[in-house]
Amino acid sequence: MSKLALVTGATSGIGRAFAQRLAAQGYDLIIVGRREERLKEFAEAHPEVAVRSIAADLSTTEGIDFVAKVAASEEISMLVNNAGVAHYMPLADLPAEKARELAQVKVLAPTLLTRAVVGGMQARGEGTIINVAGMIAFSGPAPSSVMPRRAVYAGGLAFAVALSQTLSAELEGTGVQVQVVCPGVVATEFHERQGMDLSAVPRMSADDVVTASLRGLELGEVVVAPGVEDAGLLDAVFAADLAAFGGQSPELASRYRTV
Repeated sequence: MSKLALVTGATSGIGRAFAQRLAAQGYDLIIVGRREERLKEFAEAHPEVAVRSIAADLSTTEGIDFVAKVAASEEISMLVNNAGVAHYMPLADLPAEKARELAQVKVLAPTLLTRAVVGGMQARGEGTIINVAGMIAFSGPAPSSVMPRRAVYAGGLAFAVALSQTLSAELEGTGVQVQVVCPGVVATEFHERQGMDLSAVPRMSADDVVTASLRGLELGEVVVAPGVEDAGLLDAVFAADLAAFGGQSPELASRYRTV
């Protein structure tokens, strides 16, 4: 029986690279995107596997609910939550509709699609969930001089990291693997659609991101950072997280007490 993968944001960039790689590995596919003509083009280019296309907008409740319903009705072997939108701007400048779109695409959609498939994966004793985030998830402590402010976007990616780590722990021993992949700047249409010209900036290819993700599954990594050579840096971040979590007390810390 063929394995079935569902990939969101599959019409370009990292999502398309995931879909192409999985098709080459013999996965049947459910590909989700907003551009129907590109979905059709992909399906026609991959007759070697069964490809079902779903034109849906995951920035809308209707789009999320429809894809989640499909996901819950199928035996999904791998879910790739890749759909994304940027809207890089300070929160005060971010229009409400764009803030809502960001939260729908990067927080609500991955949550509800994962919820739709995880029960079936647990029952079957196998499955893989991959959330595509980015290194901006770790950029919160950076001063304003380092990069443009994009609080909601960074927060959405940080959510993906925490969700993946916590869900991985919840699913320990079930046969279901969870991963979040955090690339840096990738050579895709993503930034161009935001009006940003990064052609002069060194960028990783989408294919390399997929290679890192799939190799990371073999290594058992929950957080995959394709461009970070020293994995000990990530270990140090997460060790510090746990030290702070474990260092709490019901007593008020001395620095907050009035003299």
